[in-house]
Amino acid sequence: MIVVTGAAGFIGSCLIGRLNESNFNYIIAVDKFDNPEKNKNLEGKKIQARVERDVFFEWLEKNHQFVEFIFHIGARTDTTEFNKEIFDKLNVQYSQQIWQKCIDFQIPLVYASSAATYGLGEQGYEDDEAKIPQLKPLNPYGDSKNDFDIWALQQTQKPFFWAGLKFFNVYGPNEYHKGRMASVIFHAFNQITATKGMRLFRSHHPDYTDGGQMRDFIYVKDLIEVCYFLMHHRRNSGIYNLGSGKARTFLDLAKNTFKAMEVEENISFIDTPIDIRDKYQYFTEAKMEKLISIGYDKPFHSLEEGVEDYVKKYLQGGVYY
Repeated sequence: MIVVTGAAGFIGSCLIGRLNESNFNYIIAVDKFDNPEKNKNLEGKKIQARVERDVFFEWLEKNHQFVEFIFHIGARTDTTEFNKEIFDKLNVQYSQQIWQKCIDFQIPLVYASSAATYGLGEQGYEDDEAKIPQLKPLNPYGDSKNDFDIWALQQTQKPFFWAGLKFFNVYGPNEYHKGRMASVIFHAFNQITATKGMRLFRSHHPDYTDGGQMRDFIYVKDLIEVCYFLMHHRRNSGIYNLGSGKARTFLDLAKNTFKAMEVEENISFIDTPIDIRDKYQYFTEAKMEKLISIGYDKPFHSLEEGVEDYVKKYLQGGVYY
């Protein structure tokens, strides 16, 4: 059995789809299954059992001998939420419990960290574990992810294999339920469909033009391929960046969305909302040498390739992965 937490979510459900493609069908899906829209991500997937998040540890005590691997993807990911207690409970303490169970029951673990840990990038974007305690995230979500990374590195007892993956800006199918927190490509597609135009955030930073803000956008199909690789690799434990390795502008993203939709470009700019303006990352770019050094050699989708695949195969038909 393979356990996937956050199973009904965007990345978790895509990971289950990828595992099913390789005939891994004894999947234990862990989540809070109270969102009908989110649960659509699991329709048609081969799953052995659905286990509610709050009773997962009871389930694991009884069934641990059957579990081969845990992917801990579930987390509270809302960067606009500022209640630290929520993040401490769901992102730090819950992850610590999973970590301990993986030690107790000798289960290998891959967990989701985040590029939000890098904050404004003062320390750069190199996944050097010695620098992690110096990182300065911009919000409680980023703090919680960094707090767990620091805690994991400090532990004298660790699972026999573990990897923390710093996800950069992930986009792709199965994010229909995410609302404001969905990718910019998802919002671009919906805006263009409704209005034939796309509004981007204006730059409030002197070093960046409007639409020139840069992020490392990674297609979810590449992300889950790395997860699949690590499930079999089971060596070189540590914390790894997971992005495309190439920063691109939001203007590039918008232009490619128009192109994939075969709609004439019509881009305008609006002010960045006040509530996120001073916490806004203007540049992120994953240094990917560390993952490549342990043997990962599959190419990543370019932004052009990823946007075209996402728009034409999924968004235009409301299709799930």
